[in-house]
Amino acid sequence: MYRFLLTPRWWGINVFVVLAIPFCIFMGSWQLGRFEDRVQDHETATTQQDSDRREAARPLAELLPVDKATVGDQTTVSGRYADQLLVPERQLDGREGYYVLTLLRTDGGKALPVVRGWLPGEPDAAKAPAPPTGEVTVTGALQAAESVGSNGVSPRTGWPDGQTGAISAATLLNLVPYDVYDAWITLNEGDSGMRAVPVSAPQNTGLDLKAFQNLGYTAEWFAFVGFVIFMWFRLLRREVELARDAELGLAPEDGDAELGLAPEDGDDELGLAPEDGDDELGLAPEDGDDERGEDPDREETGRQASPSGV
Repeated sequence: MYRFLLTPRWWGINVFVVLAIPFCIFMGSWQLGRFEDRVQDHETATTQQDSDRREAARPLAELLPVDKATVGDQTTVSGRYADQLLVPERQLDGREGYYVLTLLRTDGGKALPVVRGWLPGEPDAAKAPAPPTGEVTVTGALQAAESVGSNGVSPRTGWPDGQTGAISAATLLNLVPYDVYDAWITLNEGDSGMRAVPVSAPQNTGLDLKAFQNLGYTAEWFAFVGFVIFMWFRLLRREVELARDAELGLAPEDGDAELGLAPEDGDDELGLAPEDGDDELGLAPEDGDDERGEDPDREETGRQASPSGV
């Protein structure tokens, strides 16, 4: 009965199933691992932020280039404040506002972007406090350069003069005539009455939308495994039923179908196909009637038409 499994068609089906199941399991496990890594990074970043606050600030040169291990570390830098820019469309505690970003020129000539604080409302250069003059030393949390789509960075372009959408060297080099570090710091305490900007988690870490996308992809890959197994058993059951019907002679033969002897679906709907009750009631024509050319309905009609007694 199961000899059909050796046919080329079923060889192809079986090979596909054997390859598809482990592939789906591998992809689902990989996506689950990505989600677990993001959860771990989120827990590590939360713990690291608490410990970084208690650690002593280190020179900026020791923390560059910025990576997951150094994001949020305390650093101290000395220099003179130069150009000041506003970073609009930044939220804090659910309120819309903007960052006040001032470039700190170091002794080496490069400038470090320093977020001195956050103000609510629409960006207004007149409301932004002016930076201190002369030599200053600032201490804050080191942050990685921003990119579009990370930490609430707007994809909008064409900002007005004195504004920028992202804090990164690639963006700021077009606005100032000197080199800029590809990193920035946020002061631990807001300057001139502004609110301090909290430390942001590194890009592609934490429980953000991408993390839950990985979890959704995990469910999809494991669902594919169940679907492949279900369809294989369904096809197998169908083939077994067809093979069993063929052994019992229940399946219509090819010759009957070609000659039109097999009942069609339309015959059942129009009442043309003989039913089981017709044989019991004698309504179905018998073989002898067909051979003698007799028609029971015609004989009955003839008897009714002839006069009685004749």
